[in-house]
Amino acid sequence: PSPSPSRKREGNLKYWEDIEVGARSSFGRYEVTREEVIDFASKYDPQPFHLSDEAAAQTYFGRLSASGWHTCAMLMRMMVEQMKTDQQAGLGSPGIDVYPGDTLRAEIEILDKTPSKSRPDMGSYRGRTTVFNQHDEPVMTLASIGLIRRRPG
Repeated sequence: PSPSPSRKREGNLKYWEDIEVGARSSFGRYEVTREEVIDFASKYDPQPFHLSDEAAAQTYFGRLSASGWHTCAMLMRMMVEQMKTDQQAGLGSPGIDVYPGDTLRAEIEILDKTPSKSRPDMGSYRGRTTVFNQHDEPVMTLASIGLIRRRPG
């Protein structure tokens, strides 16, 4: 039998009609090196647990850890590599519209906070951060969870 019209693919190129809600795929392999973790953090996320084994040993992580932003960048690299073999008729990803010459600022709204059940010395908070350009147009929104020490008491 021939494929249904919504399943027909032109060569190996995947179109909107080929995308199935709930479909899953596994891809990528990216070896994270200590040097890359420190290099990235030195430029973009210079927190002690990303820069120093000694400092990281004193934190929740217990050892040198990659920045979440670095992890996002590594994911993007793996996604682009995957697109070379699983080609799509992709058109980019609107919603993070930042261009050379823009001037950015950010706002964060704390949505909730929770004390740790297993670690009385820490808690977490959930926030929504919005990045705006020089025209006060939102160019990115991010929901995240932060870990934070509790006041010694």
